[in-house]
Amino acid sequence: MKHKILPWLILSLFLASCNTQSAAERKLTPPKSVKDFRIDDISKQVKDDPAKAIHLLEIYDILYGARSAKPDNSDPNVLSKLVDLREEASENLINAQIKAIEEKRWANATSLARSLASLGIKAESTGEEPELVLEYAKEQLSEGKNLPAFLAAVRAHNLKPLSFDDALLFLRKAAEVRQRRTAAFFLSIMEDMEGGAQIPQELKAYAQGRDTPTDMIKGVATVLVERGVKIQQGIGIPDNVLGSAFFVDATGLLITNYHVISSEVDPSYKGYSRMYVRMGDSSSPRIPARVIGWDKAMDLALIKTEVVPEYVYSVVDWIIPNIGETIYAIGSPVGLEKTVTQGIVSALGRRLVQIGDVIQIDAAVNHGNSGGPVVDMTGRLVGIVFAGIEQYQGLNFAVPAERLAAALPAMIAGGKAERPWLGLSLCESINGAEILYVAPFTPAAEQQIREGSVIKTINGEAVRAPQGALIPALQDRIFPLSPGELVTLELELPQGKTEKYTIRLASRPEVPMANAAQTDTRERITGPLFGLVLTTQTGGSAFSRYLVKKVVRGSIADEAGLSESDPVAIRGFKVFERDGYALLDIDVKKRRMGYIETSMRLPALLDTPDTL
Repeated sequence: MKHKILPWLILSLFLASCNTQSAAERKLTPPKSVKDFRIDDISKQVKDDPAKAIHLLEIYDILYGARSAKPDNSDPNVLSKLVDLREEASENLINAQIKAIEEKRWANATSLARSLASLGIKAESTGEEPELVLEYAKEQLSEGKNLPAFLAAVRAHNLKPLSFDDALLFLRKAAEVRQRRTAAFFLSIMEDMEGGAQIPQELKAYAQGRDTPTDMIKGVATVLVERGVKIQQGIGIPDNVLGSAFFVDATGLLITNYHVISSEVDPSYKGYSRMYVRMGDSSSPRIPARVIGWDKAMDLALIKTEVVPEYVYSVVDWIIPNIGETIYAIGSPVGLEKTVTQGIVSALGRRLVQIGDVIQIDAAVNHGNSGGPVVDMTGRLVGIVFAGIEQYQGLNFAVPAERLAAALPAMIAGGKAERPWLGLSLCESINGAEILYVAPFTPAAEQQIREGSVIKTINGEAVRAPQGALIPALQDRIFPLSPGELVTLELELPQGKTEKYTIRLASRPEVPMANAAQTDTRERITGPLFGLVLTTQTGGSAFSRYLVKKVVRGSIADEAGLSESDPVAIRGFKVFERDGYALLDIDVKKRRMGYIETSMRLPALLDTPDTL
């Protein structure tokens, strides 16, 4: 019995010694560093998401490479691997674009072309953005999808002028589908070309004609959204939303406001909702309609109904009006269909939406006008009515037609329009577009972009605009891009040094600054939201916990009388959402001289338009 147990005992001791040795060896093995984990993450992304891999390589360089405070050049093998990873990621971007072109996924191919261009890689052998956009336009035209075809043709022309034959192709189609203003656009770019005399006279005569208001009102419909019954003072009354819409394609596509149809697509709305359009008066039949796509940030929506319209508005031949120009607003105020009111453009550049700015008009508009077109005297689209101030007649606003043209491709794709997001809050200073705040957990924060830096170029091009219009111009550069693309920013840092950052765009949150407010500290988040940058003061009383570092000119804080070096105390800080915007409610206490104390309440739009 003893002889049988002995071999097992020896074997057990041998295995135990092996395990002890391996454990000892494991103890001697150095732990994996954070840098190694980062390199592993980059390696995993190189094949599946090369744009993200390049973004992560930029972060690695900022943390440990040549751009860090203490560059780590101790391991040449690591440096060589990083170079190889960047080359492989760039090559995979090119291969992905080649595959997208072979499969005729023109939108993806175009997006990849922009990412390659931001890296300085010329994709001449595969295709650059203007050629790819034009190919997409021709494909859509051949499939009878005129709206995306015309929009893409205009974008292609803006990137690189169309040839005479290509412009003639779209001119013929515009005349065929009876879209006079679209035909006028393509005619205008052909007349200055060599061969302009060869334009067929019948096409020229049609494009040079003029549509009357009587024609245009045929392309406007009333939108009715039924939301059941609501109780007011113990009485049940119909809960209906009334708006206007106008046709932008002969297949029955119409443009209206998001706030008119929000109950159709808003997941937070739990009640009954049914949408209809009406082409005549209240006795006309209600025709069911559905939402195709929407852009909440721009308060726009694309809807569809089974109607062949008598008139289609052009979203191609739009115009940026001058102040004082005469305009018409067409819609269904309080349900009075086919109403045309006349007024002038009162002001441009009003900052009332999350992205860009809007037009102020004095044409009479009321409930029901929302979503209706605003046109100039020649019938060119100027904007879309979206808001008014009830207690102040004559203060009405329209989303510019150029914003609609930029937003439409994403809405045509269907569903919620995804917008790109860097995570920056900006103000226009004497130095340019200054970064006032970097929201946490955003692409800009990942690359440690510093507050106080000034944006000099986007993808190598300087952005120039009149005073007060610089930030909307920057937003217009980013607006057409897609989440996931690469963009290169050149920044002038606070100490005067210039640095480049290649960043992968994220998807813009529903209410960006509300999202930041939940993840950042009070003293950081409050500053850019109402135009005030604060610093924490060490020591002193609880009253003077913060010092005012900077007051943005023209901001709410500036209007309230706050100035630099004021000691302030923030007593209340609330975030709540209303009508798609988050509002900031801050109770601020300041002391000017001696023992004089004043208190003020500063409500402000939390989702400031000055974001990128």
